[in-house]
Amino acid sequence: MYDLKIVGGTIVDGTGNDRYTGDIGIKDGTIVAVGTADEGAKETLDAKGAVVAPGFVDIHTHYDGQISWDEELAPSSIHGVTTCAMGSCGVGFAPVRPSDHDKLVELMEGVEDIPGTALSEGISWGWESFPEYMEVLDRMPHTIDFMAHVPHDALRVYVMGERAVAEEAATPDDIMQMRQLLRAALEAGAAGFSTGRSDNHRSAVGDWTPASEADGKELAGIAEAFQGLSHGVLQAVSDFNIMHGDEHFDAEWGVLEEMLGAAGGRPMSVSTMQRDHNPNQWKWILDRAAKANEKGHEVRCQVGARGIGVMLGLQATFHPFMGFPSYKKISQLPLAERVAAMRDPELRAQMIHEKSDPVAGDGSMLPPLADYFLSNLEMVAMRLFRLGEKPNYEPSPTESFGAAAMASGEPVLGLIYDAMLEQDGEALLYFPVYNYTGMSLDAVHEMLTHPLALPGLSDGGAHVGTICDASFTTFLMTHWARDRERGRIPLERIIQMQAADTARFIGLNDRGLVKPGLRADLNIIDFDNLELLPPTMLKDLPAGGQRLMQYANGYVATLVRGEAIARNGKLTGARPGRLVRAGR
Repeated sequence: MYDLKIVGGTIVDGTGNDRYTGDIGIKDGTIVAVGTADEGAKETLDAKGAVVAPGFVDIHTHYDGQISWDEELAPSSIHGVTTCAMGSCGVGFAPVRPSDHDKLVELMEGVEDIPGTALSEGISWGWESFPEYMEVLDRMPHTIDFMAHVPHDALRVYVMGERAVAEEAATPDDIMQMRQLLRAALEAGAAGFSTGRSDNHRSAVGDWTPASEADGKELAGIAEAFQGLSHGVLQAVSDFNIMHGDEHFDAEWGVLEEMLGAAGGRPMSVSTMQRDHNPNQWKWILDRAAKANEKGHEVRCQVGARGIGVMLGLQATFHPFMGFPSYKKISQLPLAERVAAMRDPELRAQMIHEKSDPVAGDGSMLPPLADYFLSNLEMVAMRLFRLGEKPNYEPSPTESFGAAAMASGEPVLGLIYDAMLEQDGEALLYFPVYNYTGMSLDAVHEMLTHPLALPGLSDGGAHVGTICDASFTTFLMTHWARDRERGRIPLERIIQMQAADTARFIGLNDRGLVKPGLRADLNIIDFDNLELLPPTMLKDLPAGGQRLMQYANGYVATLVRGEAIARNGKLTGARPGRLVRAGR
């Protein structure tokens, strides 16, 4: 007898093959029958009219701190993700000496926009080495399975101390120690090694990240830890010296290839997106990745599902008036009092004619892009939109605040000001920073359909006051497989990309497909009625911290090891998720 039988569903099995109607039998957390399931069952789930697909594997999250106090791992767990990998972009919380707790909190707060007070109060600690970190997390049940990369920043701070944050080069002994620590973590089941090389990444006090300027010798020396192992991946994020030309791009790619060449044949993924300063750079990355694969390396490109966009609002980390002198005088008031003050016509008239003070630079975690935005609001307004009750992540230029100002003759700052006061100050505006140079998602379509693409960059658990992209999995299905009129991608391919492809890349062969013998990590989805709801701000982090949360309608159920962790978009309280040790 099956523990659970799912009957009458439209099976999209993750192989990319055509969908078909059939039943699925599950016993002891494993799929034992697909297509025909003749035995009886303790429980039967009617999936007629719904899609049955494998659970999604998200290879780019930042739950590293949150996971030590939060068992739910939302929003990922409410968007069909059944396994996630954290420790991305080189930031994380192990290895760590007790004296360096605050350093790593400042890094995570600055780079990933997670409130430092929430991290300081919420993280359980209780570990020093990376294997100890995994042991602590393994003892705590969660909704979904998770894996952990070893982050370069934490590794560097552990070995080099203050020298790591003073932009000093690692010595041969430093590199040897980092290599040995990484090897021990990989042997204990770490997913891989991640490094961050972005000029937009700063600590909470405005410092460069420890690993941002590491040279090829250091990265290659660390990567030698992979030699002789049959598991583990490399992950890199870089700006590729975007403000410079081809020569600087070549030099940066050369650094990554040094690391890749030393890693004994292990795969590498590289974050790939379109940036305005060099809107064709993403094509260079895909081209170099293809050439690296021709040389026998395995390189994949992590791409987003939509614009990498910032949510702006009075509750958010960032908004258009945050640097204005008149706003700064009321910025510490509770939301209701700020809204009441801003509804004063005199304050409105004064504020929309002011100029912003600098908000980035020394002592600030905000990147220089923030000051550019605030100083050029009238121009930026051509790419600034209302998010709306039915979030539109591919708005046309005619829907922008800039276009509305030109059509109405009203000052654009006045329109933005009034929009921020809607919904009693809880309204959110949308500014797609990356992937939107052409004012459409056509470039994203090219990235997603490239044979080396892997869906990633969800940043689940991060940028909690500015971004809510852990809903990427849902958006891939609604926008790309169903709603977009041009460039539609078959649902079969979308499911394959975010289940089988991501699982295989990170080394998981026991999930990602609807197939007998594999884990019963499954999604039952009312595909025709699947929809994203607008993000809302919750104040549920430790120390009263807030975060954006986005829900969806249309997930009938999500199963992890055959147990329903969510039904009808709400978590059930089940906790079958555990640490996954790579290579085990």
